[in-house]
Amino acid sequence: MKQARGKQSRRGFYLTLLLVGVAGVAGILWATQRSKTAAVVTVPTPAANLAAAPGYVKGSPTAPVEIVEYADFECPGCGQFATVTEPDVMKRLVETGQARYRVYLFPVNASHRNSPAASLAAACADDQGKFWEMHDRIFAGQNDWNSFATDDPKSIFAGYAKEIGADAATWEQCYDGRKHVDRIAAHAKAAETAQIRSTPSFVIGDKMVAGAQPFDVIKAMVDSARATAAAAPVTPANAGDTARRTPVAAP
Repeated sequence: MKQARGKQSRRGFYLTLLLVGVAGVAGILWATQRSKTAAVVTVPTPAANLAAAPGYVKGSPTAPVEIVEYADFECPGCGQFATVTEPDVMKRLVETGQARYRVYLFPVNASHRNSPAASLAAACADDQGKFWEMHDRIFAGQNDWNSFATDDPKSIFAGYAKEIGADAATWEQCYDGRKHVDRIAAHAKAAETAQIRSTPSFVIGDKMVAGAQPFDVIKAMVDSARATAAAAPVTPANAGDTARRTPVAAP
């Protein structure tokens, strides 16, 4: 009897392992298929009014391509991208000069009640040159300050400000004074102008894709945009002035 029970127990254990393995393979196949079928669409107009809402930029101003992300700090997909994929994008594409990265903070979901506060916390850190450090810390701690965790995330953000080396008093004065609410509103307007419907969304060159994309999708879009830029004809800076110049007669 004990031997029979032992066999049944082992059979159940192996069956569990098999189910877990099947689920794992299915997950890998789903992720692979997802990356192959990312819904990349062409956008005919500029992604945003950079003069009104310049966003937060990282990388060389002379990079041939710009990656534009529209992100919501409380969006789980944005958190996944920021903590899993974005470090790879920064290291392999931005730091190598292949692309520049620009992010717009867009609290698109009304249920993400603490996202505007997170945007303000990051904007105040930017005053001290600490935007990207705060950006990374806020996303890493998403489960600690989101709307499910607290109704008042200020103390958590203040702790992050200290962690990243920002002056606490200066940061708090900015946060309490809601100094950058107009900037946050401008980001939202830029996203609406670009017809962004969800976060994260990415615009690279004249292509847009929504969702937390894997590195390979971002890399392919960057490569495509670089090829397009390289193939574009270069117009001399003074070409447009030639026809308007009045010839001067020789003495």
